[in-house]
Amino acid sequence: MSKNLKIGLFGFGVVGQGLLDIIQSQNLNLEIIKIAIKDPKKKRTLNKDLFTTDKNEILNNSEINTIVELINDADAAYEIVTTALKNGKNVVSANKKMIATHLKELVDLQQKHGTSLLYEGAVCGSIPIIRNLEEYYDNELFHALSGIFNGSSNYILSKIFNENQSYNAALKEAQDLGFAETDPILDVGGYDPKYKLAIATAHAYGLFVNPDAILNIGIQNLSAHDIKYAREKNFKIKLVPTARKVNTKDIVTYVLPKLVAKDDFLYNVENEYNAVTVQAAFADKQFFFGKGAGGHPTGAAVLSDIAALRYDYRYEYKKYHSENGAKHTEDILLEVYLRYADEDLIKLLEFDDISERYAASSFKYVIGTVKLENLIKNRDLLLDTNVFIAYTGRQIYKQDKVADNVFAEELAAL
Repeated sequence: MSKNLKIGLFGFGVVGQGLLDIIQSQNLNLEIIKIAIKDPKKKRTLNKDLFTTDKNEILNNSEINTIVELINDADAAYEIVTTALKNGKNVVSANKKMIATHLKELVDLQQKHGTSLLYEGAVCGSIPIIRNLEEYYDNELFHALSGIFNGSSNYILSKIFNENQSYNAALKEAQDLGFAETDPILDVGGYDPKYKLAIATAHAYGLFVNPDAILNIGIQNLSAHDIKYAREKNFKIKLVPTARKVNTKDIVTYVLPKLVAKDDFLYNVENEYNAVTVQAAFADKQFFFGKGAGGHPTGAAVLSDIAALRYDYRYEYKKYHSENGAKHTEDILLEVYLRYADEDLIKLLEFDDISERYAASSFKYVIGTVKLENLIKNRDLLLDTNVFIAYTGRQIYKQDKVADNVFAEELAAL
């Protein structure tokens, strides 16, 4: 039998209003008791008695048994979520930065207080990837997870490759439509997909990775030269977060632009859409596709979590609790395209191998393999406006062992 949920909602922006629209369109066994907002002067169509600017009016209300947190401020969200869990209230959140940064602590809090924190809406909007990783793949030999996790950067890249727009023109259009912020660096710089990748990695492998340990290089330095190179080789460029098992214990994670070929699932994922590609030993490759942002798509994911709480659902974190020995590693070679201006950068990155090199007065690039740890060590140099780097899709572990062979070891052990 389902529980009657009495909800305290924090945040009434695009997602909060989208959630309310969905709730009001259906006959569900739940009720929003109070909504916490920042600006009490803003005109709203709902009864003003429903709103409060005092978080404690919600957190200390014994009638409210469920907190839904949909605010932008990660620090404030952390305080709200941890207080609610300690007070015995279940929580639904969509704050990917807060969750990624504090996930291990949040898991321990849930276990200590017998509460549940769900966050499907924090990763890829309407795509139910967390629940699938948690339930469908819980006993799988899980190999790789990658995709398009950020609609803003994907919208910009779609306009560039499909409509021949410049980077700046595409960015301005994305900002005008509300897909990108005035300062878009969280999206185009790969920070937003990095937080989402950290959360997904916890469910895919039982490994909690501090987001600061994940390399993120974005698309903000993309130039006409890079676009021309990709077109000549029949590639599109996509911003792709990746988590991959490189042996039976070691997991590698990174967020990089990728040269995507026509036979890649991600090639035709356009505009504000998101996609997730997973690969496992028995299920093999699978593909999830859907809108990654917006009030109704994200609101639908949030509502799915709320509905699950009516039946006392919680994430079990089975792979984490199994103590499978998963470790984060940087010991891997990636094949990259690198546009550069200063020859010293090539020396500093210590390329293991260079298979292609081009140099002209206005445009220089190399194709070669480089250690991930060297990219991390020189990240600040890779962010220089004269530099652009993209992953070609080829990844090698310990210089001589292609990562895709890792399953042979695991299957042999069964």
